[in-house]
Amino acid sequence: MFIDTHCHLSLDYYDDIDKVLNDNHDMGVSKIIVSGCDKKGIKESLFFVNKYSDIYASIGYHPDSVEEVVQKDLVELEEYIKNNKKVLAIGEIGLDYHYVKDNKDLQISLFERQLALSEKLTLPVVIHSRDATEDTIKILSKYKVKGVIHCFSGSLDTAKIYIKMGFKLGIGGVLTFKNSKLCEVVQNISLSDIVLETDSPYLAPDPFRGSVNTSKNIPIIAKKIADIKGISVEEVASVTSENAIHVFFSN
Repeated sequence: MFIDTHCHLSLDYYDDIDKVLNDNHDMGVSKIIVSGCDKKGIKESLFFVNKYSDIYASIGYHPDSVEEVVQKDLVELEEYIKNNKKVLAIGEIGLDYHYVKDNKDLQISLFERQLALSEKLTLPVVIHSRDATEDTIKILSKYKVKGVIHCFSGSLDTAKIYIKMGFKLGIGGVLTFKNSKLCEVVQNISLSDIVLETDSPYLAPDPFRGSVNTSKNIPIIAKKIADIKGISVEEVASVTSENAIHVFFSN
């Protein structure tokens, strides 16, 4: 059994959601956690969790949404979470300084308000951090939250900091890319600190890089981890699924 802990399921990307889910099942992916991270995505994610038994959701406002989110949206976010037990986490939330840096204060404010909501509701968080590691760590250290560092791509030293803080690392298709620096990280951390994710429709693993990604590619990521660590794919599936269940399904 595999669990895709982070994907974006939308009719914008996939014509036939039923086929996507059937393909997932054929590849042993029994559960997926859909990330709704803007106003449209949140509503679509809630629709899917209500329609399909094996879909769960993580909802929250991505830093790209910072210019459009007002307090009313955060009040609604809390209500969405309280009214749907299949919403398992708040995210993806965080900081992204890659393209835009002049709205750092707004990003930090939105990030902190959602971390405070996580504390209040005792839900895990799914963290997006791009070119903002120092600020992300500093802010997370102020809150009593746990969860996943989504699409982790940092150094081994950074990985160890997050792990010590109680976070799991979300490892996806980037691991399979040629000369990926993530191989060193995966080799030198415990399997107990890893959860699997695709971030589909983005970041399809080799040999499908550049195509539309789906959760059915999770076994490819698992196979790469197994090869790096010299263990079986079955062990990767078992341990990473246990990790995901501990983070998302044990509240």
